[in-house]
Amino acid sequence: MTDRWDPGAFKNRVDEVLRRFVAREADLFAAVDPLLGPVAEQLEAAVADGKRLRAAFCYWGWRAVGQPDSDALVRAAASMELVHAAAVVHDDLIDDSPLRHGRPTPHLALRAAVRDRPHADDTARWLAMLVGDLLMSLAGQLFATCGLPAAYLARARPLWSVLARELIAGECLEILRTGAGPDTTASLKVIRYKTAKYTVEQPLLIGGALAGAGERLREGYSGYGLPLGEAFQLRDDLLGLFGAPEHTGKASADDVRGHRPTALLAETWRLARDDDRERLGALLGSRDLDADGLDAVREVMCRLGAPDRIEHMIGARVAEALGALHELDVPAPAVGALTALAHSAAVRLS
Repeated sequence: MTDRWDPGAFKNRVDEVLRRFVAREADLFAAVDPLLGPVAEQLEAAVADGKRLRAAFCYWGWRAVGQPDSDALVRAAASMELVHAAAVVHDDLIDDSPLRHGRPTPHLALRAAVRDRPHADDTARWLAMLVGDLLMSLAGQLFATCGLPAAYLARARPLWSVLARELIAGECLEILRTGAGPDTTASLKVIRYKTAKYTVEQPLLIGGALAGAGERLREGYSGYGLPLGEAFQLRDDLLGLFGAPEHTGKASADDVRGHRPTALLAETWRLARDDDRERLGALLGSRDLDADGLDAVREVMCRLGAPDRIEHMIGARVAEALGALHELDVPAPAVGALTALAHSAAVRLS
């Protein structure tokens, strides 16, 4: 790859790494017993789509240190996408989300394979949980066998435990905050640990550690990565409710039906008066929420200006991230790529 950042070409490289690696592992898994075929199919389905932003941040965490393009590094970076795939499978299972990338989520897709068994729904959910577990294990395997020198891998290995701890802490916080009183500060903490860190900061830090980045550069990565990761999830909150399902590939009622602790819902609640809170209270968490009810939530949000508040929060965080980036002493191609990635993460339709 040349110094000119080509997101499409990079995505193709990562896709090819993931396709080959996961296909081989899925074949080995299915070879244990024919019953495992549908589970193996979900391993491959889980990595079939994606923007590959996490891999890109890992790649540029490496390149910003001054290291050259490397196929081995691309394989290491692709492991970030397996972490993401594992998190998504578990997240969709916890939230009982029906769609991802326009297709049934694993716990729904697996129902067809076990529909004749007793407790088919529970069985499908248990199998999906194990798909997520195996994907996380495969992430570590791909990283460890990427082809980079052992000394490079040793520099980054401690960050894997940090990544896993913070990601799971964020998921636990979201579970514990779901259905609780909306609170913007608490929602932003969930965002930081559940998404921001493993989406931007940790991939950058892992790429930097592989390359031997110094302390000042690592601090700069965090200064860029944390606010940008938060902006990414805040955009996701807006898209989850106001985005077109044909673009997002997800059901638009999930956050409201699940009464999830999003900053968008928290800001709406903060701005609402008693009559709007009473109206929202009857709709949030309702499993029977229909299109009219969803439109009613959107109407309240827009009338109170909550989406505009979230847009302002996104803009402020992107500006903070870019400010931190431009203080770093890194090669111009890295500045250009990380600037482009910031806009890709925060300004998108899906």
